[in-house]
Amino acid sequence: MSYPAVARAAMEGLDGSLIRTVFAEGAGLEDVIPLWFGEPDVVTPGFIREAAKQGLDAGRTFYNSNFGIDELRAAIAQYQSGLGRSVRFDGVCVTASGVNAIMLACQALLDPGDRVVLPEPFWPNLAGISRVLGAEVATVPLRLRGAAWSPAWSVDLDELLAALTPGTRMVMLNAPANPTGWMLSRAEQEVLLAHGRRLGIWILADDVYERVVFDQPAAPAFLDIAHADDRLVSINSFSKSWAMTGWRLGWINAPSTLMPALGKISEFNTSCTPPFVQLAGIAALQQGEPFIAATMARYRAMRDLACARLGSIPGVSVPVPGGAMYSFFAVEGCTDSLALARSLLHGAHVGLAPGRAFGPAGEGCLRLCFAVAEDRLQAACDRIADHLAHTGGR
Repeated sequence: MSYPAVARAAMEGLDGSLIRTVFAEGAGLEDVIPLWFGEPDVVTPGFIREAAKQGLDAGRTFYNSNFGIDELRAAIAQYQSGLGRSVRFDGVCVTASGVNAIMLACQALLDPGDRVVLPEPFWPNLAGISRVLGAEVATVPLRLRGAAWSPAWSVDLDELLAALTPGTRMVMLNAPANPTGWMLSRAEQEVLLAHGRRLGIWILADDVYERVVFDQPAAPAFLDIAHADDRLVSINSFSKSWAMTGWRLGWINAPSTLMPALGKISEFNTSCTPPFVQLAGIAALQQGEPFIAATMARYRAMRDLACARLGSIPGVSVPVPGGAMYSFFAVEGCTDSLALARSLLHGAHVGLAPGRAFGPAGEGCLRLCFAVAEDRLQAACDRIADHLAHTGGR
C-alpha cells in the first residue's frame, strides 16, 4: 500500500500569504518601490548593532534560559515600568520574534475546536496561527465611520462583546492595528477586560505597535489596568519601534501561572533566543528613546503626506490611522485587490499589499507602508495616482 507524502489535513485549508505572492512576483522587476512589508527603510541604529557585536566578541553564543537572559528580562520590566506599568521580572518570557511569541502563547492556551474571536481586517498571522492549532476563528468587522472626507476605522463595541460568548476561549486584539491603524480606547479596554473576567475569556493583546502612535507616547495597553492574575497575555516585539525586523526578537508578558508552560513550549520550539541578539535588545530598551522620538516625527510627516496624496486621487478613500505605519485605503470599484496590487506592481512598479490578505473585510483596499523616505513615498504616490487615472482602479 502506498501512503501519500502530504502534510496533515489542517495545512491544506491554510491560505498562503497574498503579500508574499505580490512580493514574489516583484522579485525580478527593476525600479520597484517596495511598500508591501511592514518595516522601515532604515537599518537598525548603530548603538544596537554595536551591542550585538560586543556580545559576539565576548563569546555570548551559548544556550541560555528558555525565558531569556536575566539581563534582558530585567530591562524589559524596567522599560515597561517607565511606561507606568507594574510588570514583574518573572512574568517576562523572551521570544524569537513577536510572531513566535504569539505562537507560543497560543500553543499554551488553545486546543483544537476552541473558539477565537478577532476584529477584521486583521494581520493574517493571528488567524493563521489559530487555525494551525485547530481553533475555530470568528471575526467582527471593523468599519469605516465618520465624515466622508475624514473616515476612521472603528469597531462596534456592542457587536464585539456580543461575539465574546460563553465558551469563547480567546479574543485577539491587535491595537494599534495592522493594517488599519485602528486603536482601542482606555474605556473600551476596561469594558473588554471586565467582560473577559466574567466569562473566563483570555485576551491576547498584540502590542507590537504600542509605541508607533501619533498623538501620545504610547498607546493604551491592557497591562496598564490588568490584575496580575487576569487572563491576559501581552505580545511585544523589537521589530517596529527599534527598526529590528530582521533580528527576530520579542517578548511575552503573562501571569505567573502560565510561565511554566511557556518555558516548556519555548524549549520545544527554539529552546532559546541567541544571547548576543538579546544584548542588542537591552541596548534598544535602555538607549532607544531618542530614536523612537525621531522615528515617530518622521512617520507622522509621512502619514500625513500619504493621506493627503492618496486622498486627492478620485475614487480613493483614505482613513487617517491613529497608530502603526500603514495607510489602508479603499479604491472605489475594486472587487479584486490582489489583481489591483498586481496591476500596480507591473504597471506602476509600486509594491503594495492587497486588502484581501487581511481577511474578506479588507477586500477593495490596499495597504501601503509609509515608513520610508519622503522622496520614495512621493514617487510611489505619483505612480499610484497616474496608474489609477489610466486604469480606473482595475
